[in-house]
Amino acid sequence: VQVVESGGGLVQAGGSLRLSCTVSGLAFDEKAMAWFRQVPGKDLEGVLCISWNGRDTYDRDPEKGRFSISRDNSRNALYLQMNRLKPEDTATYFCATGRYAFCTGAWFTQEGFDYWGQGTQVTVSS
Repeated sequence: VQVVESGGGLVQAGGSLRLSCTVSGLAFDEKAMAWFRQVPGKDLEGVLCISWNGRDTYDRDPEKGRFSISRDNSRNALYLQMNRLKPEDTATYFCATGRYAFCTGAWFTQEGFDYWGQGTQVTVSS
């Protein structure tokens, strides 16, 4: 199984970025998917999770409202649209494949995710 993230980079505060993740080697359209992020020295943090068919999404921080997750099962691709970025969004962002079709109640703890990408760095300057 290969999981590859792309789309990270340097952006000014207030700007937008769209991250992509492509997956090969498993039945992508049968799995929930999620984005996580990590700042050096801190724990991995769940960002958003999406069910196998894209109909259900879960935001770890609903008040955030700046990020959205989507998927294209015909392309085995997952996306993270990030708007109104803040310096505190600076992190390495990871894509992970779920073990199940739906996001579990504890998805943000990384429970139920089997394969991970190498991550893509997002840096937001103030």
